Amino acid sequence: MLTASGTAPRASAQTSATAQAGGPAAATPKPAEALYLQLRKVGLDPARTYRIREAALDWPGLHFTLEDGEISFTHDVAGKITGAFFEGDGEVLLAPPNKVERASMALFTGMAILEDRFTTAYFRFNGDMYAELQPHLRPASDGRDFASRWNDTAVHLGELDAMRLLVSFSEALPVAGKPAQASGAAAPAQKEDDRFLHARVESPLLGDYDLFYDGKAYESVVAGQTKTVAGMTYYDIWTSFRAKEAASRGGASAETPPPDEVEIQSYKINTQVNPPTSLSADATVKMRVRRGGARTLMFELSRFLQVKQVEVNGHAVEFINNPALEGTQLARRGNDEVAVVFDEPLQQGQDLSVRFVYGGDVLSEAGGGLLYVGARGAWYPGRGLIPCSYELDFRYPAGWTLIATGERVSGSPNVETDEGAHGEREAKWITDRPIALAGFNLGKYERASSRAGKIQIDTYAARGVERTFPHLSENTLPPPEMPRVVPTPPGPVVHAEIDPSPARNAQKVADEAAQALSFFSEKFGPYPYGSLELTQMPGSASQGWPGLIFLSSMSFLSPAEAAGLRMSPEQSAMRKLMLPHETAHQWWGDLVLWKSYRDQWLVEALANYSALMMVEKENPTEFRQVLESYRADLQEKNKDGEPLGSAGPVTLGQRLNSSHFPTGYEAISYGRGTWLFHMLRYMLLDGEALSEKRETEPKPEEPFVRALRKVCQRYAGRPISTEELIAVFAEELPPSLRYEKQKSLDWFIDSWVEGTALPHFSLRGVRFTKGASVSVSGTIVEKDAPDDLVTAVPIYAVAGGRNFLLGRVFVDGPETSFHLTAPAGASKLLVDPNGTLLTSRR
Repeated sequence: MLTASGTAPRASAQTSATAQAGGPAAATPKPAEALYLQLRKVGLDPARTYRIREAALDWPGLHFTLEDGEISFTHDVAGKITGAFFEGDGEVLLAPPNKVERASMALFTGMAILEDRFTTAYFRFNGDMYAELQPHLRPASDGRDFASRWNDTAVHLGELDAMRLLVSFSEALPVAGKPAQASGAAAPAQKEDDRFLHARVESPLLGDYDLFYDGKAYESVVAGQTKTVAGMTYYDIWTSFRAKEAASRGGASAETPPPDEVEIQSYKINTQVNPPTSLSADATVKMRVRRGGARTLMFELSRFLQVKQVEVNGHAVEFINNPALEGTQLARRGNDEVAVVFDEPLQQGQDLSVRFVYGGDVLSEAGGGLLYVGARGAWYPGRGLIPCSYELDFRYPAGWTLIATGERVSGSPNVETDEGAHGEREAKWITDRPIALAGFNLGKYERASSRAGKIQIDTYAARGVERTFPHLSENTLPPPEMPRVVPTPPGPVVHAEIDPSPARNAQKVADEAAQALSFFSEKFGPYPYGSLELTQMPGSASQGWPGLIFLSSMSFLSPAEAAGLRMSPEQSAMRKLMLPHETAHQWWGDLVLWKSYRDQWLVEALANYSALMMVEKENPTEFRQVLESYRADLQEKNKDGEPLGSAGPVTLGQRLNSSHFPTGYEAISYGRGTWLFHMLRYMLLDGEALSEKRETEPKPEEPFVRALRKVCQRYAGRPISTEELIAVFAEELPPSLRYEKQKSLDWFIDSWVEGTALPHFSLRGVRFTKGASVSVSGTIVEKDAPDDLVTAVPIYAVAGGRNFLLGRVFVDGPETSFHLTAPAGASKLLVDPNGTLLTSRR
C-alpha cells in the first residue's frame, strides 16, 4: 500500500507563531501560517471524485498515463486544487538523458529507462492539473467511499510538499498597506520557472517511489526511493537532471546554475553559548535582491534550533519553522528549513536586513573537556555556500576555550586552565576576506603555537579524549616514548588503561600543520587567510574551514599511542593524512569552492592528493600503500556481488551513498577522485618529459602544479566546475598528449571522470626491428572496460636493466596497435610499470 515513508514534519507553523508573538498562539492564525496549515492538511474532496480513462500527464522529462481507474482531487487552497489520489492502472515513463544517469537508474531499478506500471499514485502540484484532466473524467459511482478510504494517506503525503507550495502560493497573501484580497481569492497565475509536481507512486515491481519536477531547482527532474537496509534508512536517488537537458542534446553540461534570488553580503551573529547543550543567537543577514517577485525565501537551519522571531528592515514578519524534514525533502534540499514570508513581493535591487532570533540544544558534552557542536554547518540561517563577510560575537562561560573562523579582534586567547574559574567571557571574530562558511568550536583546551613564515598557527587540545574514544591498555602499547604512571598495588600487577593526552601532543600537531602550510603555499600560492587555528574535535572525522580546522582526536595521538590501536599500515597512513588533508582544504574548498554537488569531489580529491604529495616526498612507500588501498576499496563487493566502484562516477557526489553502497561517496569521491588526479599528474609529467622543448627549456615546476596554481589565481573566492578545472589542466597538454590532435581533455572527462571503469591493459604481438634505431610495434589489449573508454597508456622499454619511457599510446578500444622507437638494446616492453593508471588487479 502507498505510504508516506520517512519522518513526517514534527512541528506545526503554530510553533513559530507562538514564539514570534511571545505568548500563547493566537486563536486565528496569521495569513502565511493559515496558508501553510491548509497546504499541509488538505484532504480529498468527495465531490471531486471521478472515473478516469486514457488520460496523460506530460511534464518536462516525465510522462504519466492514467489508463483506467478512479481519481479524487483535494479541496481548494487559495482557490487552487493542489493534489489528487489515483487508484487503477497507470504507467510512468522517464528517460534519463545521458549514460551516467541511465547507469544510475539501472543500478536501482534494473532499467536504464524507467517504464513502469503503478496501481496507486498521489500527485501534489501547483499547476492546473484538474482542468487538464477534465476531458477524461466521468462521475464516480461512490466518490465518498473512495475519498474516505484514501483521505488519511493523502493528508499524510500532503505534508511533504507544503513548504514548497507555500513558496508558490504566498504570492496570493495580502500585501501590507494594501486592501486584503477577498476571501478565497485564487493564487496567482503559475510561472513557468515555478512549476512543481511530486508523484508518490506504488508499483508492483519497485514498490513506493517518488518522481519530481521542480522548475525552481537547477536539476528539475528527480526520481528516488526510501530504502531501509539492516536497520539503516537511505534515500536512493535513481536519477536527477535538468529538463532542458532531456529535451535537447541529452549530454552532460557545464552550464552554470542560475544565480540565487538574493545575494548574501554579510552576517553579524551574536551568540550566547551555554555548555553543555544549548546556544541562543541573534543573527542579522544583509542581502540584496537579484531577482524580484518572490514573496517567500527559504533558509537552512538545524532542526534543533527553534526560531523565535524574524524581522526584515526592523519590522517583524511571518515565518514558518519546519524542523525534521521527511526523507525525500532532506535528500533533495539538505538541512531543515525556515520560510521567511515578506510583507510584499521583493524588488530587484532592494536591500534587505533580515534578523533571526533563535536557540536550542545543538551542543553535546563528549567527555575529556570536549563539546561536540552538532549541525556544524547549519547553526545559523544560510542559503548555501555563498562567500560573504562575517562578524561573530560570542559570550560563553569562563573555563572554556572558544575558537571561531575569522580573525579575533577582541577577547583573550581564551585558554583557561583554572577549572574553578567563574564568570563569562566575550570574544569577537571578523573575516578579512569573504568566506563561504563560518563556525566555532568549544573545549577545555591547552594551546601550542608554531609559525609558517608570517602565519601564526595555534593548536588547541584538551588533556583528555572523548568517552567513545578507543582506549589503549598497557599491554597493547609498545615501549613508551614518554613517562606514564601505571599503578602497582600490592599483589599481581594490574595493567591499567592508559588514556591519550592530546594536549601533550599539541605542539607536534602545530609543527606538522606549519610544515603542511609551507608545502602547500609553495605549490599553490600564498595561504589565503591571516592565521590558522586547529581545535581538537571528538569523533573520527575532521573538517577544514576557512582559517579553522576541526581535527579529530585521532590526529593528536603520539606514534606509540597510535601503534596501540593496532591499525593496519593503510589505516595508519590514512590517520597521518588527516592533518595535511584538512590543511589543504584551506585552498581546495575554502579558497576555491565547488559549483554543485556534482563538483564537490574536486575539493575532496584535490585536498587528499595534495596531502599525498607531501607523503610521497617523505615516504614513497606509504604513498603507494594509500593508492593501493583506494584501488582495493573500489573492487570490494557488496552483499549482491556488486563492486563498490560501480556505485557511479565521482560526479554523483553524495548520491553515491545509497542502500546499495553505504560508503560509496567516501570510496569514490576520495579514492577514485584521488586516482584521477594521480593519473592527470603523471600523464602531464610524461608529456613534458617527452616534449622536444624539455631539454632546452626546463620548467621550475611540474605541469600539474602549474595548473593548480592557475586555478587558485583565477578562481579565488569563486566556485569552479569539473569542466572548468579540467580545462585548466588541458592548457598544459603538449602535442603528444592531444587526443585526435585536440588540445582538450574532454576524453578524460567522458571516460574517467564520468566513468566507473577499472580496465586492464596487456601487450600482444610485440616485435622489435633493429636498424639505426630500434623500432617496436605491437597491440595493446584492453579488458574490463567499455568500448568507448579512452586512456593514455604509458609504454616503457627495458634496456640495460633500466626502464625507458617510449611514449603514451591512446587506447580507445579493445585492441590498439602502436609503433614506437626504443633505445638500443631494448629487449622487453612494459605497460605502466610505475602504476600511474587506475587499473584492476588481475
